[in-house]
Amino acid sequence: MASQGTRFGNYDIHFFEGQDEVDSDGVLVINKSNRDRSSHPDFLPTWDPKQKYPPLKFFKHEDPGRRADTSFPNLFPKEGDYSIKKVTPKFGSSVTGVQLSQLDSAGKDELALLVAQRGVVIFREQDFADKGPAFAVEYGKHFGRLHIHPTSGAPRNHPELHITYRRPDKGEFERVFSNRTNNVGWHSDVSYELQPPGTTFFSVIEGPESGGDTIFADTVEAYNRLSPEFQKRLAGLHVLHTSKDQASNSRGQGGIERRKPVSNIHPLIRTHPVTGEKAIFLNKPFARKIVELKEEESEYLLKFLFDHIESSHDLQLRANWEPNSVVLWDNRRTVHSAIIDWDTPVHRHAFRITPQAERPVEDLNDLNKEEYDVGDLEEALKSVTA
Repeated sequence: MASQGTRFGNYDIHFFEGQDEVDSDGVLVINKSNRDRSSHPDFLPTWDPKQKYPPLKFFKHEDPGRRADTSFPNLFPKEGDYSIKKVTPKFGSSVTGVQLSQLDSAGKDELALLVAQRGVVIFREQDFADKGPAFAVEYGKHFGRLHIHPTSGAPRNHPELHITYRRPDKGEFERVFSNRTNNVGWHSDVSYELQPPGTTFFSVIEGPESGGDTIFADTVEAYNRLSPEFQKRLAGLHVLHTSKDQASNSRGQGGIERRKPVSNIHPLIRTHPVTGEKAIFLNKPFARKIVELKEEESEYLLKFLFDHIESSHDLQLRANWEPNSVVLWDNRRTVHSAIIDWDTPVHRHAFRITPQAERPVEDLNDLNKEEYDVGDLEEALKSVTA
């Protein structure tokens, strides 16, 4: 598993030396030609080498979905002019007629509950992007402590926003597929952190006329599909997650490192604090080893679980990025991948709001405990770096 990270180019989140530029104060920026073509230059990524942050520290997270009114009176008022449609029976919903920017605190709590229940919720006709980066940052704070990505681009003065940016260059499509037949990269976000994200927001500001969708898989349903005996075998296992390859990828492209790489051990099966459902918590780019197993055993089991999640199209959905859409997903119970299927030189420019959630637990009795038994991290690291 040690080579997995090298398979993901990260061209959309990292500075790209030779394509991008360095401005007069040493900040790495998108080149002028592409800046001039952007419809939302205030959301363009920058990479400031001077930004250095200390390691993240444990904090107690209270999910807003746990205090929400389960009848959703603020998100979906009785007299409201809105529509809700299930994308699939068990996974994903699409909503029109609800303006996220207008929700009060109670409505935001209900929003967190809806996302926990449905996994992915697509909101159409939103004004998020027009309100600017500062609004997005303040809005996201309701859902948890905002994550500052260690290597990706962020709008100037707003490091809490994670920017994905495909450059509108003729060579972008060829570069992506220069060494791969497809660019599908299933993952959950920053699972290497001690407290990975929960309710996550993503808005595509500019994109191709068609294509550039995002695909999602439901890891709750993936767990439920397993036989009871197999579920028992997965109980109590833990996985080492690390950001080392992502950090190396950024450095190799001339980019930055806001924080040193980290590694953490999380339960393979985690329990959601709002719904109580169990989910397979895996991430191909960052997951290295099941720490209780020998290396060959770990690789065998991880491959089965990755294949199970990725090839089960009957527990997946595809989110199409209509203009002014905002998609929310629960990073604890989903994995996703961008789709690159256009070959015209256009921007695909998006921003993500990434509130951190609780430390992953299999037993909710361990919820919000700073310390609980997850295995020997130091020993696990030795086994994959030797």
